Amino acid sequence: MNRLAYNKLVDRFFKLAALAATIVGLVFLFTLVWDIAHDGAGRISWSFLTSFPSRRPERAGILSALVGTIWIMGLTAVFAFPIGVGAGVYLEEYTKKKNLITRLIEINIANLAGVPSIIYGLLGLGIFVRALSLERSLLTGALTLTLLILPIIIISTREALKAVPFSIREASYALGATRWQTTYRQVLPVALPGILTGTILALSRAIGETAPLITIGALTYIAFLPESVFDPFTVLPIQIFNWVSRPQKGFAVNAAAAIIVLLVLTLILNSIAIYLRHRFQRRIRW
Repeated sequence: MNRLAYNKLVDRFFKLAALAATIVGLVFLFTLVWDIAHDGAGRISWSFLTSFPSRRPERAGILSALVGTIWIMGLTAVFAFPIGVGAGVYLEEYTKKKNLITRLIEINIANLAGVPSIIYGLLGLGIFVRALSLERSLLTGALTLTLLILPIIIISTREALKAVPFSIREASYALGATRWQTTYRQVLPVALPGILTGTILALSRAIGETAPLITIGALTYIAFLPESVFDPFTVLPIQIFNWVSRPQKGFAVNAAAAIIVLLVLTLILNSIAIYLRHRFQRRIRW
């Protein structure tokens, strides 16, 4: 067998292996989704979405958890997006000379992206709950999740900025624009689709996190809606965790229904990311 035939054989083998791995993953995913939908689809109703938790599974709902999830995601986006994008822009556009401090920052950001989420929960407990006395509030939960997804947003921002052709920067400098004008008016609009996609995907990860919020002391039972960022809260993952831990079968059905709602919220976030990416890419082409 000559070298060319061998390379074609290896290429075909890896292609089939990748296809098999994809099929296996899709089968497991479909099985899980089907099992959840079979158990919880019949429980989803308007009363389930607009009722507070209860000790009786047939009366229990997800209103407080659903509203708390929306609060948390909104606050997390408000905190994480400007900080993460600003840090990414600084590291990519303003630190061309790689000194020791810059290298340490980059290494730490890359390492923080792989830190287990419960570590961020312990950090939030020590800083926001105890040191800053913010108690177990919506603000504490949002700031903790902001720390969790900041490395992801910074990395995705830098990758989006790297994908912008350097000729755009050179043309802007040639016309007399400053570095900030070039970054703000030329580079960021081109990189914005990638930045928004990375940000919303990071939020999609945060929406399903349970360990950090349990660590900071988020409640599992709330029969009221938060009115300010300093009120206690609960979210859908914690409500699901609470119901799954109960022995009654009705609560397991409620947990499956809440998982479906959480999946729908995640799909909505991903759909928004796809829509924004295509919209800004179309605007850039024109």
